[in-house]
Amino acid sequence: MPSEWAGWRFDAVLAKLFPEHSRSRLQGWLKEGLIRLDGATVEPKRKVYGGERIVFAAEFAAHLAAVSAANRTDAAENIAFTVVFEDDDLLVIDKPAGLVVHPGNGNASGTLLNALLHHAPQLATIPRAGIVHRLDKDTSGLLVVAKTLTAQTDLVRQMQVRSVRRHYLALALGTVERDGTVDAPLGRHAVQRTKMAIVRAGGKEARTHYAVLERFARATLLECRLETGRTHQIRVHLASIKHPLAGDPVYGKTKSGDVRLDAFPRQALHAWRLALRHPAGSEEMAWESPLPADFAQLLESLRA
Repeated sequence: MPSEWAGWRFDAVLAKLFPEHSRSRLQGWLKEGLIRLDGATVEPKRKVYGGERIVFAAEFAAHLAAVSAANRTDAAENIAFTVVFEDDDLLVIDKPAGLVVHPGNGNASGTLLNALLHHAPQLATIPRAGIVHRLDKDTSGLLVVAKTLTAQTDLVRQMQVRSVRRHYLALALGTVERDGTVDAPLGRHAVQRTKMAIVRAGGKEARTHYAVLERFARATLLECRLETGRTHQIRVHLASIKHPLAGDPVYGKTKSGDVRLDAFPRQALHAWRLALRHPAGSEEMAWESPLPADFAQLLESLRA
């Protein structure tokens, strides 16, 4: 134990010594006895003095994590998706609208996670098959997946410090007069628990920046940039300023008066640009995804 860290919590020191692992993962291994201080299992909050001997069964801990992930009941399924980029650490995909990202109530199979396990079987050894963020079922566009534990930890940290840049194209109802920002905390709806809502007391910080790209008679094409990544964030924030997404069945029930907008079968939202730092080489990388056919055709119809 380096003497300069005397007085620190043991879990904080471990996070410094082993940055390739998340602090929560290290805390779990510490509680399981896979990390010992002077031969003893200690609490994560234990203060250190400096000079103690640390024993960390790192390879065995990683093996246990792999076994735990492999014990998942999710099946590999041959479900098509578009690969935008792939190397030993990352997988960037272009998710089609209609594909659920993660199994849950009512979606035990047929999800992106099932597709990932078929595409790259080694993802069975990574928690959540390497998924570090999500897109709603009917939102299309770019999504990044980690292919190693180290890459997953790094990407989660980039998300936490908000260095991952995610840009969306959104078709909002009505005329949006100018660029702006919605800064309003989000939480579960008090009554309808499957919905999200602006929750001033106890909600999680949420901030969406939007810029006007093109105006139509009854709708406005926006570019939205997420500063945070809460569930349904863009959908709730735009609805809160009286400009819900076209086709949104949950937050956009207002009729526009244009049958093309009102008949669109999903929320008109597409994750078109993703930028991040590569977890292995620290290289800044960015990808863009063209609009899917249904969204592009709707815009062409409105322009005509």
